[in-house]
Amino acid sequence: MLHKENWQETQDRFAAWWKGDSTDRPLMRVVARIEDPSVKPRPLDEPKDPADIYLNVDFLVEEYRNYCSTRVFLAESFPAVDLNLGAGSMALYLGSEPEFRWDTLWFQECIEDYDAWGPLQYDPENHWWQAHLRIIRRAQELAAGDFLINIPDIGEGLDILSAMRGPQNLCIDLMDNPSAVGQRVKELDRLYFRYYDPMYELTKDQSGGSSFTAFYIWGPGKTAKIQCDFSALISPGQYREFALPSLRLQCQQLDFSLYHLDGPDAIRHLDALMEIEELNALQWTAGAGQPDGGNERWYAIYDKVKDAGKSLWVEIHDGDLHDWIQTADRFVKRYGVDGLYLLFPDMEAREAEELMLFAQRHWTRS
Repeated sequence: MLHKENWQETQDRFAAWWKGDSTDRPLMRVVARIEDPSVKPRPLDEPKDPADIYLNVDFLVEEYRNYCSTRVFLAESFPAVDLNLGAGSMALYLGSEPEFRWDTLWFQECIEDYDAWGPLQYDPENHWWQAHLRIIRRAQELAAGDFLINIPDIGEGLDILSAMRGPQNLCIDLMDNPSAVGQRVKELDRLYFRYYDPMYELTKDQSGGSSFTAFYIWGPGKTAKIQCDFSALISPGQYREFALPSLRLQCQQLDFSLYHLDGPDAIRHLDALMEIEELNALQWTAGAGQPDGGNERWYAIYDKVKDAGKSLWVEIHDGDLHDWIQTADRFVKRYGVDGLYLLFPDMEAREAEELMLFAQRHWTRS
């Protein structure tokens, strides 16, 4: 890759992290800003409307190329561009329509009656499915190997059904018509890899490795973030019945899986989640107004994850550089270097140098 010098070493470290190991220190995302880049960012026209933010792939790739020209990707950071059609674009492929906004993309509810809608089925000619494939293909052409194209967030299970049916309606369905919900979830299970596999084939590297959107993860095979954000609205029993089997099936068919645990109301499902033997790692998002992932408040979560033999993905961003180092240092002392991925915000070059030197002196196993 044009912007990554130690890519082979980075791949080796990711491979070790997925297994719960470490080559010598924690996996780290460290990106340094270049004060005076030799290649100046190209001026770009602003998006003409909200849809342009998602559909104008030439703009998106050039915008990311500008980002790369002003950054140095240190440690295990690597350049890869996100090309999502919202979070959970499978809803679009199955019949929902997008509502583009300047700050986000919403999926319009579309299932009013399960029987009238019929089974959820793969439609190879769906407009948004074909549009997304074209976006990914065009991005590969434009990137020309200079950086990776991430597999987009296509979503799964109850989250897709919630987008298409509406979260309030789905909550009622779980009480009034659970068999219909269970049937649709099984249909979504069968459909997930009908959409994931073509995206993987388009984006995989020469060795079969792939990177997944938003979470800065790469794996030497089929790699993905999995989730059930709808779990915040349901009981542990409902999670075990309607979510856990789908998640287990995904993990069994993926080579490398990271679970996105989102918000305090999802914590009650952690014990069930840790029963998935094939799940590799967990990422915890505390939510707005809460301290970052490295805070001691969340150690009880991480204790369970480590006890289950899973790897940790931990984002540290509160405060300044010295706060980041202190938080990470406490974390490393508690959990060790194996199976640990520490992610930091973009920083100045001098800050990155200080962080990398500290890691070499204090977090490196001889």
